[in-house]
Amino acid sequence: MSVATTSLADVASSEAALRAFLHGLPGVDRVGADQRAAMLGTRSIKTTAKAQAIDLAISMVDLTTLEGADTAGKVRAMCTKAVHPGGGAPRVAAVCVYPDLVEVAVQALAGTGVKVASVATAFPSGRSSLEVKVSDTALAVAAGADEIDMVIDRGAFLSGRYLKVFEEIVAVKAACGPAHLKVILETGELATYDNVRRASWLAMLAGADFIKTSTGKVAPAATLPVTLIMLEAVRDFRDATGRQVGVKPAGGIRTTKDAIKNLVLVHETAGDDWLSPDWFRLGASSLLNDLLMQRQKLATGRYAGPDYFTLD
Repeated sequence: MSVATTSLADVASSEAALRAFLHGLPGVDRVGADQRAAMLGTRSIKTTAKAQAIDLAISMVDLTTLEGADTAGKVRAMCTKAVHPGGGAPRVAAVCVYPDLVEVAVQALAGTGVKVASVATAFPSGRSSLEVKVSDTALAVAAGADEIDMVIDRGAFLSGRYLKVFEEIVAVKAACGPAHLKVILETGELATYDNVRRASWLAMLAGADFIKTSTGKVAPAATLPVTLIMLEAVRDFRDATGRQVGVKPAGGIRTTKDAIKNLVLVHETAGDDWLSPDWFRLGASSLLNDLLMQRQKLATGRYAGPDYFTLD
């Protein structure tokens, strides 16, 4: 897909200009996207490559707890698991928590290399004022968050108020300071693949460091076709601008098979430049245990039961 680079500087100069750009993006062939994602999802990989893929997937996990019943003790236990998953497995990429638990995670992960991510901006609905969203973000960053996972205003997006969504992302990005910004599109509410492509470009143009499929609170979440479309978007955006943006599928990725399908998708769609925790993450709560079980099976020839591993 070719996008005129000359148009990108002025694309958000007005609501009309932004609408014209987003609606001028090539439409997504829904049948083609579904078929390609399904075809790539059937790829099998050999034992040695599978062992490498499992360790790579573990290193890309954003180990997540986003429940109303979360406690400081639960977060500390999750941080321990993030650093030492077990069996010599690599540490995960990040731990993702609510803003009020960021400080707990920061203390638990100090010096480990595991990042602290925080959801913000009235997660998961995004239904609040810009002032509240910016304050939410600033508080999480002040508490030590390395990464902010914000949600877009889907109501504004779906009603065509693209500039409002753009300006909110710009404001939240400014509030992030040194922290990286992941922009959650909540693709399960966007209705069409064309909207997923438009929302991806909108978020990247506004300064997103990562685009993320879902909050994990809405179904469907991280489907392969949606992740494929987002990977195509970051590939095309880099071709047009020279800036690389990461992708984070989240929600519904529960098994090693799911994780490996996503890695194949990255390799075949965006390329190996994205096969790194710096550019691809897997948002998950239960996935890590399955990766560890499969890892042990490859190493020893037998499965450990799920009780062998700590609960996330």
